[in-house]
Amino acid sequence: MRKIPNHGTLRMTKVAYPLGLCVGLFIYVAYIKWHRASAAQAFFTLAGAASGARWTQQAFSAPGSATHSHEVFYGIMFDAGSTGTRIHVFQFARPPGETPTLTHETFKALKPGLSAYADDVEKSAQGIQELLNVAKQHIPYDFWKATPLVLKATAGLRLLPGEKAQKLLQKVKEVFKASPFLVGDDCVSIMNGTDEGVSAWITVNFLTGSLKTPGSSSVGMLDLGGGSTQITFLPRVEGTLQASPPGHLTALQMFNRTYKLYSYSYLGLGLMSARLAILGGVEGRPAEDDKELVSPCLSPQFRGEWEHADVTYKIAGQKAVGLYELCASRVSEVLRNKVHRTEEAQHVDFYAFSYYYDLAASFGLIDAEKGGSLVVGDFEIAAKYVCRTLETQPPSSPFACMDLTYISLLLHEFGFPRDKVLKLARKIDNVETSWALGAIFHYIDSLKRQKVPAL
Repeated sequence: MRKIPNHGTLRMTKVAYPLGLCVGLFIYVAYIKWHRASAAQAFFTLAGAASGARWTQQAFSAPGSATHSHEVFYGIMFDAGSTGTRIHVFQFARPPGETPTLTHETFKALKPGLSAYADDVEKSAQGIQELLNVAKQHIPYDFWKATPLVLKATAGLRLLPGEKAQKLLQKVKEVFKASPFLVGDDCVSIMNGTDEGVSAWITVNFLTGSLKTPGSSSVGMLDLGGGSTQITFLPRVEGTLQASPPGHLTALQMFNRTYKLYSYSYLGLGLMSARLAILGGVEGRPAEDDKELVSPCLSPQFRGEWEHADVTYKIAGQKAVGLYELCASRVSEVLRNKVHRTEEAQHVDFYAFSYYYDLAASFGLIDAEKGGSLVVGDFEIAAKYVCRTLETQPPSSPFACMDLTYISLLLHEFGFPRDKVLKLARKIDNVETSWALGAIFHYIDSLKRQKVPAL
């Protein structure tokens, strides 16, 4: 019914439609409504998919699963060193079918080292718990149960009496077991020196990309800690493998490949332990009758105290002419027959870390923030300059002459010529170049090969 204008007259008109036409119109209208609804649904589905894809690229995957682009996983490594305890929280991403990459690192350190609590084990728990709280803050809750938690102690605990070291490790394990992270029976241990060197080698070659491409040229690693020093590289010459003494070769399995590495750790030849040996002291024992330790490597005017491994020593310089020559002679005595020299090392590209870096930066041989490259002979030049300066004026550091001379002669004993170039780095791509990354990555790789359910 409709209104039809008729010059003021309203007339009602009734219209009749054939049945076939009504049915046809009904089908047509239904089709239009269905088509529009489908189009709208398709639009919102596509838009949602696009939005979801953008979100997924940035989101974390759930443990054991993968996002559209990357599987994300975490690892926590405690480095219990001689001077401090450090936590590294690593976030990894694994593109489908590719080698994982490190996407983020959180780092925090506490002093003193774990070994300082040898006579009061309960006090060690507070610092460990404080560092665990850092991990909780930087790892999403849903990942906690699938994130491996590991502590490895280095030379500081190696030098402790066995019973004291084990009590400390047991306390740490108790704290770890109470945490929400993935904790295995081997979560706490004293790291042997070879593992330390191998882990540092993994770190530097992981960060430089050498592990991603089979057959690519790897780099060697030199690390100088407080209690020990390590050298690790991948030999390419059969003669190196044949001439290596027992204990200098180790097999490493990573990414379904096996590497046969030349790696050795020299306990007692770390910079702090070497200082004590050069001074004539004995590790872990005060000088007899509180005797003063005298050395030509110290400034002639210097007299003071030095603490090492919880023992305080009285030390002094001695008046003499030709301090560098006298100091170098004493250092050579300490190093004599202690270091194996391999011919191939001089032909391998090496990165050097820790005290190598610190000493080079302190004396302007490299940029203190960015690091850099130098030749081995630069340490000798710096040592001669500093030692000869001691004869007329006191240095900024009483150990400057001794430390530089020691590093110079240690590198010589390893077989490096004076013109050998070394790369010194504290970080590569903003990641700390410590052994911790290599150790946790190797640990996770091992768990995945064992098909641990949580991973």
